[in-house]
Amino acid sequence: MNGRVVWQQWAKKLFQFFLQGLIVIAPLGITIFAVVWLFEAVDNILPSILHRLMPNVVGLTAEGGYNKIPGLGFIAVIVLVLLAGWLSSSFFMGRLVALLDTVIENTPGVKYIYSAVKDFLEAFAGNKKKFDKPVLVNVDGADVWRIGFITQADASQLHMPQHIVVYVPHSYAISGITYLVPPEKVKPLQDTNAADAMKFTVTGGVTEIE
Repeated sequence: MNGRVVWQQWAKKLFQFFLQGLIVIAPLGITIFAVVWLFEAVDNILPSILHRLMPNVVGLTAEGGYNKIPGLGFIAVIVLVLLAGWLSSSFFMGRLVALLDTVIENTPGVKYIYSAVKDFLEAFAGNKKKFDKPVLVNVDGADVWRIGFITQADASQLHMPQHIVVYVPHSYAISGITYLVPPEKVKPLQDTNAADAMKFTVTGGVTEIE
């Protein structure tokens, strides 16, 4: 075996080791980066607000940044969100939030942004979850199926009561397509929860369904 063949074998092994190391390190590194970035972004909210309200209390550093206690802003935001959730669950505050919600949703311009964000968040985590019914939907060839989620049991709002509204997410993207299809073109995904179905679809079928 000549030196060139030996070198090619070693180069191939090194490349395999590199790819294996990348598979191990990349997800971990990206996850840590995203968590740290989110923590710092949220942590910067409180000092900036306090500086505007009380510039004598929260001043600026020599570099032009805010004087802050690491983690305080993050904790404050978490506490604020928990407090808002707790207060909105009471009858009186629930009525007040509903009134405020009605006012904002009837405000020209603002209502489109507010309603879109609210409906999107409620679709995933609110009391009106929409992406919790994974299905197989036939919108292409006779034997070609896509994974989607029923968002409306019927399309009566669009004067098509005999059709089901199905949202089909795209792989490796946050976009998707909404289809109106007859019931016979929809099959429920048996023994598959919504989280696994979404993960399987978004990753292009790479992730295994438990």
